[in-house]
Amino acid sequence: MNTSYPPKLKQFTLLFILSAMVYAFGFNEQWVEHLYVRGTYPITSVVQRYISSFLPFALGDFLYLLLILYVIRSLYLFYKKLVQKRIKRSDLLNITLQVLSFFLVLYLAFKLLWGLNYSRFPIAKQLAISDEKYTTPQLISLGEYFIGRLNSLQHVKKQTYTVPQLQAKAKLAYDVMQQKNSLFIYHTPAVKPVLNSWIITKIGIEGYYSPLSGEANVNMRLPLTSLPFVTCHEIAHQLGVAREDEANLVGYLVASSSSDPYFQYSAVYEVFKNILFEIRLKSPDDYERLYKTINAVTISDLKADRDFWQKYNSNMFAYMDVAFDRFLKLNSQPKGTDSYQDIVLWLYNIHKKDVNN
Repeated sequence: MNTSYPPKLKQFTLLFILSAMVYAFGFNEQWVEHLYVRGTYPITSVVQRYISSFLPFALGDFLYLLLILYVIRSLYLFYKKLVQKRIKRSDLLNITLQVLSFFLVLYLAFKLLWGLNYSRFPIAKQLAISDEKYTTPQLISLGEYFIGRLNSLQHVKKQTYTVPQLQAKAKLAYDVMQQKNSLFIYHTPAVKPVLNSWIITKIGIEGYYSPLSGEANVNMRLPLTSLPFVTCHEIAHQLGVAREDEANLVGYLVASSSSDPYFQYSAVYEVFKNILFEIRLKSPDDYERLYKTINAVTISDLKADRDFWQKYNSNMFAYMDVAFDRFLKLNSQPKGTDSYQDIVLWLYNIHKKDVNN
């Protein structure tokens, strides 16, 4: 008789009930906003950042590595017992419960440490940004407005940054924005370079947030034009802005408010690429016309971006190029012309007065 089976069953049952409760909790935006987003999360996230800030390397990457090694070791031990035929039928049930419990622990850790932020109130609504849809002519005007901003910033001197410099300048920019809205309050910064930038770049990742350590991880191999914006974007994730488009919105607002002109250029440049994509999708002729009005510096940056990702991620780059071409063909039908990327929609509503005047 396997006496360890009942405790494993009890453990699994408890974890399953807790997971179900957390899952159900996520359906109530008000509870999440008041009890988690404004309650426990600001405390736990600051504690995480405080601990990780003492280490010069990405603690989260190290913890993920330990987790992977633990899984590999467990699989090896299981395989060893399987080969030696030391596993009974009752052991298989026990192992199954252990595996399920392991995944439930990971689920609970993710949700409680950060994942419940996906269920918070929409960031755009908290910032009083309208969701009024734009017409194609208004989209073209938005593109012209951003090209004007890029052209006015083209003489900004390109800078190189260390991770501490990116963290310090981003923190100052968040301090400026927190005067307008408490959403931008950022205590105890913890920005780290990714552990292996070559692998991360090959995968196609610019940066990521680590829920286990609370760190904002930046891929320092990126072109200089991306680094300020990506840093502000990843810090937005630290503040509980979970969704990518919403983190882009916060990253843009923060970086563009920085006293560092190159942070401003990075913010305008990075979101302009979304606008350019949307114009290319909806009005190819206007795309060609507007592209010719972009200054030579920004054109060079766009080419450098393309060359960078083609160099490190050529297979994915080729696939995305084909996928985009097919997407355009599919969207030649009238019912497929409404794309409205959220970030472009918000940018239009933020700058509506400038665009429509």
